[in-house]
Amino acid sequence: MPTTGEENKTQFRRTYEELLNGGILAVAEEVVAPDFLNHEAPPGRDRGPESMRGLTIMLRTAFPDLHFTIEELVAEGDTVAGRLTMSGTHQGPLMGMPPTGRSVRQDHMHFVRFRDGKAVEHWGVRDELGMMQQLGVITLPGRSEA
Repeated sequence: MPTTGEENKTQFRRTYEELLNGGILAVAEEVVAPDFLNHEAPPGRDRGPESMRGLTIMLRTAFPDLHFTIEELVAEGDTVAGRLTMSGTHQGPLMGMPPTGRSVRQDHMHFVRFRDGKAVEHWGVRDELGMMQQLGVITLPGRSEA
């Protein structure tokens, strides 16, 4: 049964507020379809609710105080576009990088396509360079580390 833009926005919010912020892994089954494809995840970790559970565990391990703030949502047809801010303190390993103890704030844009009330595709753009600078992993030429 097709869902409305408002219903899809509710599922988008649940993904970030309950699953990622709250760490309630069971929510993945409720918001993500079995054939979900995350275009931003590595192959083998990009399909179904399991991909979102894995992402949640990875991020919440690296940033135990992880918090996504939804700044703006727009629904058009079966797609929801969201502008978000991620924040947290790097206290656990992140993709092989040891904890730095530094706080980060990262801008995100996410596009999620829904079918029958569940996410079936995801695309995202994040300020990865800005986050690496905040973690002190990368410094730009001519700038000293803050």
